[in-house]
Amino acid sequence: MEEAKKLLLFLSMFDLTNSKLEQIMKTLSDKASIKSFLSDKRMEIFLTQDKLKRIKELYDENRLKNYIKNLAAKNIQILTIYDQEYPNKLKNLPDAPMLLFCQGDISLLSKPAIAIVGSRKPTNYGRYVTEKFARVLAKEGVVIVSGLAYGIDSISHRSCLEAKGKTIAVLGGGLEEIYPSEHISLAHEIAQEGLLISEYPPNKRATKYTFPVRNRIIAGLSDGVLITEASLSSGTHHTRDFALDYGRNLYSVPGNIDSSLSELTNEIIKSGQGMCVTSPYDILKDFSMQILKEGKKDKKEELTKEEQQIVSLLKDGIRDLEYLAKNCNMSINIFNSYLTTLEIRGIISRLPGGFVILN
Repeated sequence: MEEAKKLLLFLSMFDLTNSKLEQIMKTLSDKASIKSFLSDKRMEIFLTQDKLKRIKELYDENRLKNYIKNLAAKNIQILTIYDQEYPNKLKNLPDAPMLLFCQGDISLLSKPAIAIVGSRKPTNYGRYVTEKFARVLAKEGVVIVSGLAYGIDSISHRSCLEAKGKTIAVLGGGLEEIYPSEHISLAHEIAQEGLLISEYPPNKRATKYTFPVRNRIIAGLSDGVLITEASLSSGTHHTRDFALDYGRNLYSVPGNIDSSLSELTNEIIKSGQGMCVTSPYDILKDFSMQILKEGKKDKKEELTKEEQQIVSLLKDGIRDLEYLAKNCNMSINIFNSYLTTLEIRGIISRLPGGFVILN
């Protein structure tokens, strides 16, 4: 397996398509190595003579070592499909990327995640909805995945970071060719606080063809895909299709029936392809995950008698403040004080209309 990984690292220097890499590795099978690749006549099936000749001419053990060393100096790590850290969410997909170039916290690849995608030119409504969903989900410990594009993508990333959450940006080009250039500073912040990933070599420029292909990784890395606002002609429909193909949960926010930017979201709901959501808590409930199970269990064990009383009343679902205050044996001031403490600690959340929910 080490020789196969080494071969993939070597081939990553030559900007081969993922399908080419997959064909090469499958053909060489358990004998995959740089030596077998260079000597196997079958490689002429997958690569042009000029390409193969160039690869052979440029092979040098020191060149490969320097290439990996230079990437490490830029805090770029390469994950191959053979690595233990490679995300299981992607490994079993029919078109799984053979390589991932990563900058940031790769542990996020295995955590519960929701992709938030949509229009590059959202309305004020789309912007508001995206900010709201991204912030709440991020605060609940869900990793937010998106594509660093204009509009919904960048709003999702920024809202997540503002909520002190973790986000993954899947790029349509290499890590050193951030597109759009206006998002370079955002990309740097994500690399520090979250994770940037790409299946392309660092110096690869994004094209109109790489973005739709990139969208399969966004859907694949996520446990669910949320579309907040998008037209039928939006590239978002690619991510929708991948989510359905991969069996991911699909969520859609309803919009104005006269707005072209709500065509795709409304169509998803109308056709039954995805779940209509009007609150982030709709997703959290459907997500069937133990939100923030790391740490929150300990917090609940440390509850005071009064706090436990409030939490017990919320175990059966959402309650309004009047019901809670009436059924807690404490003054309204003390009740509000404990409620605020529980909210600050992230154990409960207050919802519009005077309702409270247990996280």
